[in-house]
Amino acid sequence: MSNQPYEGYDPYQQAQQQPQPEWQGYTQQWEGQTWETQAQAPVSAADTAYVPTQGYAEPVYGHGTASLPQEAPAPAWTPAHQHSGQQAPGAGGPAHGPSGTTAQSLAEDAPGYGPPTVTGNPRITDAQRARAEGRSPIIEPGIQPAALTALLGLLLSGAAAIGEYALVVPLVLLQAVTAAGWFRLNGMWPARQGIALAFLGAVTADVALLATGRENAPAAILGTLGVWVLLTLVLQLRNHADPDTRMYGLMATVASAALAIVATGHLAAEPDAVTVGAAAVAVAILVRALPLPTAASVVVSLLVAAGVGFAVGGMTDLGSQGAFLGLGAGVCALIGHRVASYDYPSRFVHFTAGVALPLAAAAPAVYLLGRALG
Repeated sequence: MSNQPYEGYDPYQQAQQQPQPEWQGYTQQWEGQTWETQAQAPVSAADTAYVPTQGYAEPVYGHGTASLPQEAPAPAWTPAHQHSGQQAPGAGGPAHGPSGTTAQSLAEDAPGYGPPTVTGNPRITDAQRARAEGRSPIIEPGIQPAALTALLGLLLSGAAAIGEYALVVPLVLLQAVTAAGWFRLNGMWPARQGIALAFLGAVTADVALLATGRENAPAAILGTLGVWVLLTLVLQLRNHADPDTRMYGLMATVASAALAIVATGHLAAEPDAVTVGAAAVAVAILVRALPLPTAASVVVSLLVAAGVGFAVGGMTDLGSQGAFLGLGAGVCALIGHRVASYDYPSRFVHFTAGVALPLAAAAPAVYLLGRALG
């Protein structure tokens, strides 16, 4: 047998009943015009290692040369190593023994991989692995999304002191990020139509509130929400997907639109309440992102939110009552922060839902407490 490595493999070998080279102790015969893959000898895992495509070549077997048929060319493959004991790429040691022993040895030497199978091993998610190991599958957004939340909250706070039309600019940005983040948080991506529909509902609520006035805010917000739920139902009825997919899409769209529309509460609330509440949320989320134990972080964040509410409230007509508003906005913001931390979310989720949900969830508290305390 020639010591040269195989330079190619031809499944369309012409019918020649001649002995083929031995393959680690196994002998294979071609019979007639057929090439029966089921009768081939086992191949070691090292021999099937991936190598870049080398183009088309004529196979050399040591007993002669066979040319490729022109009507059915086949790509060549090159063994990763010779059979004289040379180590395959990535293997833990030299290949030896029958191919089954080699495959088992390679599987044992490769940590993180299961034994070779015909259908492949299903990939488990990070969340499933964390649960199996007894760890929490929750990852919080972190300091960078918290900094963006703080920046957006300060923009809302400052714009509210200027006027309602100035407040519309950062509010629309908040509503757009809320709509996109909620869809991705629910694993639905791309979902451009659902995101656009939810964002359009939020803008409609803003326009309706500006047209009817702050005193008619509940009717403008709830009326828009009702219309958008009906519109979403109609659109889902036209969807030809399976029932489970349609129901899941319906719930995600309704929830996304509801959160984006509820964020209009910042525009409906008293300007002083928005100034206090948005500032309290901004600082509370920053503190929550600090590397502290979870329980201590939550307590410190709420205390800081109340303190910021008290300080900023002293600059407005709310006075010391701003502490209660800051505390209430901080509680809702931490709930939104926790929702955005669910089940190993992606980086996109952290920089959309992780940024927007704390401020969007705080809007009802800012509106209600602002009216109660004002």
